[in-house]
Amino acid sequence: AGLSSSASLEVAVGTVLQQLYHLPLDGAQIALNGQEAENQFVGCNCGIMDQLISALGKKDHALLIDCRSLGTKAVSMPKGVAVVIINSNFKRTLVGSEYNTRREQCETGARFFQQPALRDVTIEEFNAVAHELDPIVAKRVRHILTENARTVEAASALEQGDLKRMGELMAESHASMRDDFEITVPQIDTLVEIVKAVIGDK
Repeated sequence: AGLSSSASLEVAVGTVLQQLYHLPLDGAQIALNGQEAENQFVGCNCGIMDQLISALGKKDHALLIDCRSLGTKAVSMPKGVAVVIINSNFKRTLVGSEYNTRREQCETGARFFQQPALRDVTIEEFNAVAHELDPIVAKRVRHILTENARTVEAASALEQGDLKRMGELMAESHASMRDDFEITVPQIDTLVEIVKAVIGDK
């Protein structure tokens, strides 16, 4: 329901100031400044993903991002592929939304495993003790673990030009966001079903 317009604006302003005043800032540092503005002044405890893709995105490429190291890898899109953006007309805001709640739930999950972040937990470790977690937190943790795995596999699928697998992964991702992370809205769910009816999981 959003296209990261706030992150784009933050990076645009940061880039203008960097060039105007010849500041010693690279794209990652500009992205971090944008994230800090969002965290400290807007009140949204967002991550760094949106700012990084705005700052370091490359034409005709997806960007695989390591949000801990800020390392990135440009992944070439297969030739002849078009990315279609569909406007759901659903208006949302991150501040006052469930964003901060989801973050707190994920941090609760990480503390349960005594890890700094859920990326340090394996799916096997989770499955072994999932029943001990609060059911809601368990759903959030499962989404993060499976989504991280899907993201890495999606980059590989794109590199190999395997659009069928990419479509399957995107369908799995939406189902996980809907059922485990519970962040979709009826308008988006309907659009996904319409697209699947027209082209399938392609």
